[in-house]
Amino acid sequence: MSARVGAALAHSNIAMSKYWGKRPYPGNYPATPSLSMTVDALTTRTRVAFDPGLPRDTFELGGQKQTGTALARVSDLLDRLRAESGTLEFAEVVSKSDFPASAGLASSASGFAALALAAVRALGLDWDLGRVSDLARRSSASAARSLFGGFVELPAGPTEATTAPLAASAIAPPGHVDWKLVVAVAGEGAKPVGSSAGMEQTGKASPYYDAWLAFAPRAHAELVEALAARDFARFGAAAEESALAMHASALAAGVVYFSGATIEALSAVRALRSGGVLAYATMDAGPHVKVLCRPSDAAAVVAALRPIPGITRTLEARPGEGARPIDPKEVG
Repeated sequence: MSARVGAALAHSNIAMSKYWGKRPYPGNYPATPSLSMTVDALTTRTRVAFDPGLPRDTFELGGQKQTGTALARVSDLLDRLRAESGTLEFAEVVSKSDFPASAGLASSASGFAALALAAVRALGLDWDLGRVSDLARRSSASAARSLFGGFVELPAGPTEATTAPLAASAIAPPGHVDWKLVVAVAGEGAKPVGSSAGMEQTGKASPYYDAWLAFAPRAHAELVEALAARDFARFGAAAEESALAMHASALAAGVVYFSGATIEALSAVRALRSGGVLAYATMDAGPHVKVLCRPSDAAAVVAALRPIPGITRTLEARPGEGARPIDPKEVG
C-alpha cells in the first residue's frame, strides 16, 4: 500500500491584541482573546506522508532531522488526528520556512497550521477550516489563526474545564484596509524562553498577571471596533498598548524578551510619531519589533529602524491570505 500524501502552505500571523496565558486545564485553551493579522510574508510549507511501512513518525525541519520536543509536538498533533480518523499509520513530515524558527516571529503559527492542513489533506478528510483550526490550536494557539487570511480572531477558552472545540475565524479580509507591517528582525537565533514556558512563568510569578487578564479583553474589544471602523490611529495605539501590557506582566515575572535593539527600536517608533509619522509598535514573545504603518510611511519606518545596532534586517508585509493546499513537490 502506497503512502497517502498531502501538503500545505501557511503564513505567519502577528497578534495585535495579545494571547498571553493559558486556561488552567488541559487542551491548550488561551486565557485571553486575540486578534491577529495574517501576513503575506513569513511562509511555511509542509508535506505529510502517512506510510504503513514507517515504524514511527519522523520530522525534518529546514533540512534537519528533529528529535525530542520538536518531534513530540508534531506526533502529538498527528496522534489526535489518528484518533479522530481511525488511521494507525505513522507519517513522514517535511517542513521548511523562509524565516527562523523559535525566534519570536510566530513560526509555530505557520508551522502547525501548515502541518494540520497537510495532514488532513493527506488522509482525505472532508474537514472545514474551523475544524482544522481547532486541531492546530491544541498544539499552538496562534496556529489556529494562521488557517485564515486577513484579520483573524481567536476567543479565550471557557473559564470552566472543557474539551469543546475552539477555532479562530476571519473577521476582515486582507483587502479591508491598506496597512503595512514593517518587521525589524533583532537577531536570527532562537529566543531564550519559549512562549509556553514564558506564559507559565508569568502566570505563576507576575504580580501583574491578574491585571493583564482583566485588561486584555478590553484591549481586544477596542481593536475589533477600530478595525471595523478602519481607524488606523486608534487601532495602532491599541495594538501597541496591548503589546506593552503583555510584556510588562512578563517582565515582572523575570521573563525578558527585550534586547538592546528592541529598546532602541521602540524609541525610534516613538520618535517617528513625534515627527508626525503615524507608526505603532507591537511585539510577540521575542526581541523583534513589528511596526504598523501606512504604505506611504513604510520607507521612513525602514530608514529609522535599519541603522539600529542589532537589527539584522527588515521585512515588509501586508495582510495576506490563509493556509492552502499545495503540490507536495513544492516542499522539495
